[in-house]
Amino acid sequence: MEKLFDVFVKINGSVSVKGSKEDVCMIDFLGTAEGKYFNGRVMGTGTDTQHISKDGKTRLSARYILEGADISGEQCRIFIENNGSFEEGFVPRIVTDSKTLAQFEDGELYAEVVCRDKDDVVVSVFGKIS
Repeated sequence: MEKLFDVFVKINGSVSVKGSKEDVCMIDFLGTAEGKYFNGRVMGTGTDTQHISKDGKTRLSARYILEGADISGEQCRIFIENNGSFEEGFVPRIVTDSKTLAQFEDGELYAEVVCRDKDDVVVSVFGKIS
């Protein structure tokens, strides 16, 4: 697997609800993407929905669209839905209008999420290059 790009996330605000079985927090974010295969920015805001069970286990699901240029220099957009947990890992799903990056729509992908502080997160997306 090779790193495709990093997404540098800046938290923009959040809302939450505490339920009887779980708490849910929706975090809006801005960000930029940098890497060998894509460089760009988050369009509008992305949202990370966190489901936190009463035993402390957290499931995350982030969705956002990036706009920028692929490795060939062509302008494109990438939709990312990244699901998982810190315990089990993260699996992103990509949809793109880039001919060069289209291989990742059905490709084997994984992501690493690193929280540098409460408002600063880096998401690294890896894929198998064909």
